[in-house]
Amino acid sequence: MSVPKKADDAKADPPAKKKADNNQASSHTLLEGRLGYQLESALLVRALTHRSYAYENGGLPTNERLEFLGDSVLGLVVTDTLYRIHPDLPEGQLAKLRAAVVNSRALAQVGRGLELGSFIRLGRGEEGTGGRDKASILADTLEAVIGAVYLDQGLDAASELVHRLFDPLIEKSSNLGAGLDWKTSLQELTATEGLGVPEYLVTETGPDHEKTFTAAARVGGVSYGTGTGRSKKEAEQQAAESAWRSIRAVADERAKESADAADPGPDEGPASPPAPPPATGAGVRLVAPSTGPPEGMPCPSCPR
Repeated sequence: MSVPKKADDAKADPPAKKKADNNQASSHTLLEGRLGYQLESALLVRALTHRSYAYENGGLPTNERLEFLGDSVLGLVVTDTLYRIHPDLPEGQLAKLRAAVVNSRALAQVGRGLELGSFIRLGRGEEGTGGRDKASILADTLEAVIGAVYLDQGLDAASELVHRLFDPLIEKSSNLGAGLDWKTSLQELTATEGLGVPEYLVTETGPDHEKTFTAAARVGGVSYGTGTGRSKKEAEQQAAESAWRSIRAVADERAKESADAADPGPDEGPASPPAPPPATGAGVRLVAPSTGPPEGMPCPSCPR
């Protein structure tokens, strides 16, 4: 006698789908550990869903709305931080500082630090063209994740996450010159040090759809730093940053040595003045030398 199937049994997921769901849950747990927050599952899935995956799977919801929200949260937290730590900077300079922190390249750098690309749901087309490491996709997904944290945990949690991920970039931006990019800052530094104008030698490897660029920053024929990236601009900026730090370190060390040479230090003290010559002025009685014999000795020429 056959037993009729229950309705739930008829709708049960096949083993392959269950395995995929388990793998997804495991990867989400890993990402949540890096973020420091456990998010509502459906919200996190949406934050990681790129439009290419959504279109290839019947028009699923994408992460674009969360990206829009996260961009505003990120901008608010970074702007508030810059306003407080730079009380004397004018509005225009604050805007440039914010742009140096909140941009596609900087967000992609943070995303790579989280290995965010391995968690993104991508379509086959983007997957095949190196989409998991594209700066634009990483930046958009990171903003979507920030938006998801804001919706699920509130502004305080989202603010804490932004500070943890972006405070190093905010601090680094204070070293940049007037142009607020590393190539401009390197050019300013080399001019100050009298080294000449930087030049960049760029090479590329890989197929057309997945190129990697490597740049070397040279000044006066000497290579001071290298960088790699998915674009020529990104590689040159990284090389410029590396060169700036190398030259700055040498300049700071030279300045320190000069300061130490000019300062005798606490133990040496100033040199003692030479001793003055014996005084011969008023108040000093000069005694003429005696011509007689020493006291107590007879004088042969004296009358007896």
